[in-house]
Amino acid sequence: MPNVIEITSFSAPELDVYARLTENQLVNRADPSNALFIAESPNVIDRALDAGCVPVSMLLERKHIEGQAKGIIARCGEIPIYTSTLDVLTQLTGFPLTRGVLCAMRRPALPKPEAICKNARRIAVLENIMNPTNLGAIFRSAAALNMDAVLLTPACTDALYRRCVRVSMGTVFQIPWTYLDMEWPEPGLSFLQGLGFQTAAMALRDDSVRVDDPALCRAEKLAIVLGTEGDGLCNTTIADCDFTVKIPMSHGVDSLNVAAASAVAFWQLGRMHQ
Repeated sequence: MPNVIEITSFSAPELDVYARLTENQLVNRADPSNALFIAESPNVIDRALDAGCVPVSMLLERKHIEGQAKGIIARCGEIPIYTSTLDVLTQLTGFPLTRGVLCAMRRPALPKPEAICKNARRIAVLENIMNPTNLGAIFRSAAALNMDAVLLTPACTDALYRRCVRVSMGTVFQIPWTYLDMEWPEPGLSFLQGLGFQTAAMALRDDSVRVDDPALCRAEKLAIVLGTEGDGLCNTTIADCDFTVKIPMSHGVDSLNVAAASAVAFWQLGRMHQ
């Protein structure tokens, strides 16, 4: 039987993870073995469980115990299932549980960059992407459009922030990813090139080649490098990459949002090696 606990007081410390702890507190850098993240919605929680993430507790509307969360609860063993009506949960949390189900989970240990690049032929490298919505959307495109892995530079936002996980629709648990454990752009770019990757900087420059350039098609292993919102890639990154690549645009439009640009680039460059 599930371990269902009716919420009568939201002051219980067990519920801090859902309403009072900040994202940075959840990361718990002082004690990584107890770091947590929040997965929201049944589909996202299922994907996290499929990836081996360990659940700690759940918070959901009472009606979902025998409804959309029934299968998830069955997979989670004897963890606490905190529940009440939607009105009570909204009052207690300060926000509506739009997906009805939240699950606190242990943060998995991240692999080394060498491990996720070992058999990859197309990878996305994200330089200093700070917006969780953009990061989540890029992960979703990377998973859907034939990227083998995603590498984040150290200044990127946390891929397991609640909003990023939600926007990604759980694809952060479906595609291999990790942070580069070295400075960027150097020695990071040299590391990738040492693994046999040609590097393609997505940037609008006079010397940029089109994203459908045949030279990109011929690249056996390609790392597609995308830059932060607004400023794009730093000049040193662009200078040190093997290619500078642009997406041709019309109607005088000078750029795309980084998430939109990633989808175009992944589609064109990923389908070459399906």
